[in-house]
Amino acid sequence: MSKRVALLGIYHESNTFVEQPTTLANFQKGHYLRGEDIRKEYQDAHHEIGGMLEVLDQHHIEVLPLMYAEATPGGTITAETYQALLSDLMEAVDAVGHVDAFLVVPHGAGVSEAHRDMDGHWLAQLREKVGANVPIVGTLDLHANVSPLMVSSTNALVSYRQNPHVDQRQRGKEAAELLVKSLKKEIKLAQVLVQVPLAISIEQQFTAHEPCKSLYAYAQELSAQKGILSISIQHGFPYADVEEMGTSFIVVADGDTRLAQATGNKLAAYIVEHKERFIGKKNSVSESVALIEARDKPVLLLDMGDNIGGGSPGNNCCLLEEFEAQKKYKYFVCIYDPDAVIQASKYQEGEAFQVSINGIGKDGRKTYKLDVNLQQINDGNFKEDRPRHGGQVNYKMGKTAIVTTANGSVLMLTSLRVPPFSLQQLTAFGIVPQAFDAIVAKGVNAPIAAYSPVCPSIIQVNTPGVTQADMTMFTFQNRRKPLFPFENVSLT
Repeated sequence: MSKRVALLGIYHESNTFVEQPTTLANFQKGHYLRGEDIRKEYQDAHHEIGGMLEVLDQHHIEVLPLMYAEATPGGTITAETYQALLSDLMEAVDAVGHVDAFLVVPHGAGVSEAHRDMDGHWLAQLREKVGANVPIVGTLDLHANVSPLMVSSTNALVSYRQNPHVDQRQRGKEAAELLVKSLKKEIKLAQVLVQVPLAISIEQQFTAHEPCKSLYAYAQELSAQKGILSISIQHGFPYADVEEMGTSFIVVADGDTRLAQATGNKLAAYIVEHKERFIGKKNSVSESVALIEARDKPVLLLDMGDNIGGGSPGNNCCLLEEFEAQKKYKYFVCIYDPDAVIQASKYQEGEAFQVSINGIGKDGRKTYKLDVNLQQINDGNFKEDRPRHGGQVNYKMGKTAIVTTANGSVLMLTSLRVPPFSLQQLTAFGIVPQAFDAIVAKGVNAPIAAYSPVCPSIIQVNTPGVTQADMTMFTFQNRRKPLFPFENVSLT
């Protein structure tokens, strides 16, 4: 008798320091897919769902895509929105009838007004509905804040291993292979969670560089032990004020919980011993721009305080102001400002006008005025077919205006927030990256996968905002204590 596996997910990275909540409209503008539309969107994508589908198809297992809801990272999800998502998800589970297992796609850092451990809640609801004997296996974002409830509600969870997240399809395949082997009784999934009293600083989370490089090498060494099926390192998402915020390890062993626990404890001891390495140096706006002179160009400036992929509004003007004050470099900046797009739409291509940008400056909210020429108005749609952070194929910026300054610098003004995960955001509209001295990308590590092929130099900039690099600048009410770097910690 052939097996039937259902696939579903609610996916959101929630920044609780963002004032604007995330609503159902945000999911509808992102990805709110049901049934075969899920396969259509992700079958060939560099996304975990694509990897899951590939493996299940190879094993001739019937796949039942039920629902997948994803929104651009933003503020806390409203209670009404989460209830609507959960109701849709549970109705889909009820309607599908008997299934042998579930593949799930949570993010791991979702927060709703009603349930701060949102991913733990919906996974627990799923477990309660299907019972203890139906395997539930899934993937997590590397930035997951993992709770004990997430782990106790599932049989195995596998996190991305690379930041930028260019391995999502591989991790989907890994999770699906674990599930298939479990269904065939070839392995018995035994999963443990080890929460570490430490949160890795956001700018130190580039997995190809130190200190993460050595941490992952040690995890790989431990993975070679007989009986270890999977080791996942969750760096954590420092912009969610929840009890589970921080770094953690998930270890999956073949029927041996003690082995899984001991392996996780070794990783915890390693990271606490080397805790000082996981705090990076923060460069200010002026320090960062000063570094451009001696760097090979174009230089990629990572606007960490306005990291759209971490929930920021995408309208920080600090680097734009610094460039315009110096008038020394030719730059590219993308700003989210629907009102500015409306302003630009009143003009014809080639016309000069003064645009007013409503954004964030070094002293808070401000209106920044700049003399520009309109180059084009477009629909803001573009595609990405290569492995890039996020694994998405179709991007929608909404109505978009592209304008230039007196020295040929380019501003892209968008109607929707879109993280800078694809170089097609420029090239699809005729913008040549190599024409600039500096390119500003509103992110921390994620844009590197897209921009490093054309940017020989990279500088992380400690800009202000709701994703600023120094997590100790935020006021937390719910985090665990002690937690480094807020407090000193040791495991002895």
